[in-house]
Amino acid sequence: MPRVSELFFRTAIVFLLVGIAIGLHMSISQNHNVTGAHAHINLLGWVTSALFGGYYALNPAKAEGKLPMIHFGVYTLGVAVMTASLYLLLQGNLAMEPLVAVSSLVTFAAVLIFAWVIFTPTSARIALRPAE
Repeated sequence: MPRVSELFFRTAIVFLLVGIAIGLHMSISQNHNVTGAHAHINLLGWVTSALFGGYYALNPAKAEGKLPMIHFGVYTLGVAVMTASLYLLLQGNLAMEPLVAVSSLVTFAAVLIFAWVIFTPTSARIALRPAE
């Protein structure tokens, strides 16, 4: 399995564990004010990261080069910062709003990188790699 797939799958599990912990905390405390953060970490963190990992595993030629690793780094950073700052924002820390906005844009940029990976022919992407 390509390294980027393994990284996306491992990160997805971490996001899932955090998402479940948030859900349990909400259930136990009967305070559901962070439902938005819970949903984002589960859907963007767990589900989407796992889908990215699966795509790269099924298309190993697309997992080659630096771009998939850049995609992983940018996406993971964006989702981690976005969900943490959203959690704090929903807890009442209004100072987090700009960080939520910026990290959302970072996450979106990572999705655009993935779109580039998908729509660019493999041969063209490989030709863009530096000579080894």
